[in-house]
Amino acid sequence: MSQGMSQARPSNAPLNVALIGLGMVAETHLRAIADLSETVTLRGAYARSEKSTSQFAQLSADLLPETPIIYESVGQIAADEAIDFAVVLTPPNARADIIAPLAAAGKHILMEKPIERDSQAASEIVKLCESAKVLNGVVFQHRVRAASVELARLIDSGDLGRFCVAEVNVPWWRDQAYYDEPGRGTYARDGGGVLISQAIHTLDLLLSLVGDVSQVQAMARTTRLHDMEAEDFVTAGLDFADGAVGSLTASTASYPGDAESILLHFDRASALLKSGVLKVDWRDGRSQTFGASATTGGGADPMAFTHDWHKDVIADFCSAITQGHAPLVPGAEALKVHRLIDALIASSRTQKAVQVTN
Repeated sequence: MSQGMSQARPSNAPLNVALIGLGMVAETHLRAIADLSETVTLRGAYARSEKSTSQFAQLSADLLPETPIIYESVGQIAADEAIDFAVVLTPPNARADIIAPLAAAGKHILMEKPIERDSQAASEIVKLCESAKVLNGVVFQHRVRAASVELARLIDSGDLGRFCVAEVNVPWWRDQAYYDEPGRGTYARDGGGVLISQAIHTLDLLLSLVGDVSQVQAMARTTRLHDMEAEDFVTAGLDFADGAVGSLTASTASYPGDAESILLHFDRASALLKSGVLKVDWRDGRSQTFGASATTGGGADPMAFTHDWHKDVIADFCSAITQGHAPLVPGAEALKVHRLIDALIASSRTQKAVQVTN
């Protein structure tokens, strides 16, 4: 139990959360929290940018029954005994200095992806939270989509048969204005380009469905379509730990952009997951479809997606705090996709196959 929960309160009272970092995705979290009013209350928010803070304050006034506190520092959040957990939305290079005082104060931590810029730094964040005995989770909302849940169920049931081949495609588009924001697409702030900022969601979902990748051979490049430091195009071959094989293509140079997809081939059926829809083609001739089509931010507008999935992730994290179970994606589990991304970049740089540390 966090120190922030030490004050007496009714057992069914909403938890109190603070948002830290008020960039593009803050509105998505705000709308999710507004929909969860019986479960969680936005007590306050903090950002270094006065402009972002002012815009967020206006939006929260429109969506919430009570105006949240605008904190002047992370230290104020850590000192606020009413805070149960914080949702950290900052770029990854700012994480350690933010999370350390929060964890020391007993605040549980839910983080937007990625945890940090590489797997080593991400591991330090996870260890910090574990040492402080606070829950830490990562927002990988693609796992909670109905089609993803149904595919996971089918795989776990064994009905699809043995997993053999994966085809992963992330054909997204970002215009140059997206990368003109200071720090975006750099190693110093973001830790890289399309892999860690965009494809990380699809890669995490892939690993959660079919297990670890053991080895990769990759090519990562910056195309002529963008002026940026890190990669906007990656292609790779994947060897899975269980002997299956796969391919990956990830890009933010694929105008006008399309939804990411995961196509998995089993010995009894093939399953395509795309745009929130699962299509299963059975070897006996049957075809089944699950889910409903939804945008995921693959085009020019990176925020063109529903907040419902974030709502489910936040609700799960609240349940983890109050019921004592692990969050949907604990930080330690999220390290797997960080290690895969590190291996992909290392393979491109060395022009050799690289083992993935799991």
